Parts: sequence; structure tokens; C-alpha cells
Amino acid sequence: MNNNTVSIELPRKPWYREPWPWILMAGPFIVVIAACITAWIAFKTSDPLVTDDYYKKGLAVGQTLAQSRLAAELGIEARLRLTEERVEVGISSAADGRTPLPASLKLTLSHPTRAGLDQTIDLPAIEGQRYAGSLRLPTSGHWIVLIEDGAQTWRLFGNVVLPAQGEILIGGGDVDATKPAED
Repeated sequence: MNNNTVSIELPRKPWYREPWPWILMAGPFIVVIAACITAWIAFKTSDPLVTDDYYKKGLAVGQTLAQSRLAAELGIEARLRLTEERVEVGISSAADGRTPLPASLKLTLSHPTRAGLDQTIDLPAIEGQRYAGSLRLPTSGHWIVLIEDGAQTWRLFGNVVLPAQGEILIGGGDVDATKPAED
């Protein structure tokens, strides 16, 4: 038997000139880059829901619950009207006459998860039991409303879904002061 086959040898390229090793290494390389970017974001940004002075804030809970209970006992309720650039609050109490009305109110409108959007404004009395001030209406969604008197002896706490139509009632004598108001 005569073996007259001719073998042709192709020139071999070095491994780094082949596409397959690079394609196979691209996946793990992308994962390493994504992990580095994620670690950088985690170290550079803080979580606004985590607080360093949690013990001090925990001690203040008893005081705020007492303020809410006092408002419930006095039967204080607020009727809140929000427009694009203004907020008006009407205060009434079941114990009218026994509870002097404050000269101003403090209104805090806060987002449950995005603290950067929170707004706190002072509302001076405009007439009788009405208070008003300018407010930049925040984005739509769920918001927490906190209304306090100037001396911070009582407070009303409620929820609102924006955009809201008409008046929003917050508080009243039958409110359980230990729980937030429900929608």
C-alpha cells in the first residue's frame, strides 16, 4: 500500500489571534466590571432610610405618640386643601373654646421612601381657624402629612394620595393615635 496522500498544514495562529478565547473571556470580564461599579455605587451613596441615631429616635416615639393622643382627645381635625402652589388648612376641635388655636401651624409633607422630596412649611393663621402658605405641590403618589401646632403640643398624622381632589380630612376624636391614618 502506497500512501500518497498529501497533507497540507495550515499556518497556526497564536491563541490570542483566535476569536473564541476572547468571546469566552468577555462574560466573566463584564461581570467583574459590573461588580466594581455596583461596589462603587454602594460606597458613594447612603441609604436615607437607615439612621445613625436610632436610639435617640426611638426615645422620641413616646413623645410623638403622646402628641397624637392629645390631638385625638381634644378632637382636633384638619381639613387640608392642596393646589399647585398653595396649601390651606382649616382646624376644628370638638373641645372648641377650651383649646386655644395656635398662631401658626407646621405642615410636613413627606414621601415614605424618598426623603429628598420632603417639604416642611409654616402656615400662619389667615382668618379664624384657617391657615395658609405656599407649597410646591410634589409629584403624584402616596404622601404622609404631619400637622403640628407651633408649640408642638399636639400633632395630626395622615396619608394622602396626590393629586387629591377637594378637601382631605385628617384627625378627629375617634382616631387611634398609635396607628397612622388609613387611605
